[in-house]
Amino acid sequence: MSRTDRYNTSGLVEGLYEPESCKRVLKNLLGIKRKREMDRLEAREQLRALEELSRSYSGEHRFTAKDICAIHKVWLGKIYVWAGEYRQVNVSKGGFPFAMAIHIPKLMKGFESGPLKDYTPCNHRTDAEVAAAIAVVHTELVLIHPFREGNGRTARLLSVLMALQAGLPPLDFTGMESRNRRRYFQAIQNGMDNDYEKMAEKFISVIRRTRKLYEKKS
Repeated sequence: MSRTDRYNTSGLVEGLYEPESCKRVLKNLLGIKRKREMDRLEAREQLRALEELSRSYSGEHRFTAKDICAIHKVWLGKIYVWAGEYRQVNVSKGGFPFAMAIHIPKLMKGFESGPLKDYTPCNHRTDAEVAAAIAVVHTELVLIHPFREGNGRTARLLSVLMALQAGLPPLDFTGMESRNRRRYFQAIQNGMDNDYEKMAEKFISVIRRTRKLYEKKS
């Protein structure tokens, strides 16, 4: 990971790293110091969280800002003391500054009364409509970046839950970022101008790939 890909933070416990981790692993409840070990743990916990969360929200549920915090807490609550809480530090990535910490509560209220109210429950019938709805919600949540860590993956968990509401199988995100991180990040930045077209295209690809995978299994 290059320096431009790392978060820039200052102050408070959220900005602390595990000793002897070369500033690659955030201070955590388990004292894990190796990034590879933490990556594996977070991935396992994400799968567990998805199973739990998929049983928690019905197809008619309208998501709220409180739900977003709960999703983050269910996933990372065993790892970080600040899981499920809005960050208190300012962060940037690749030179792009996300919303200032002081504005997050207000922005999340707007996110709840805007995209979450407009696009959940996600009961659209066509893949294009589902992709468009998820694209807006995903992009806006990542732009706010309400948590110290795990914002993109929290947005993905929410995307999966929205897809389930639409009757789709759990989305497979293989390659969405890893094959072209720049294009993904550009699609996120396009959201600053309320342009969600590129992100919708990415979710269409995700939905189609997911359908193919499940057709092969059936």
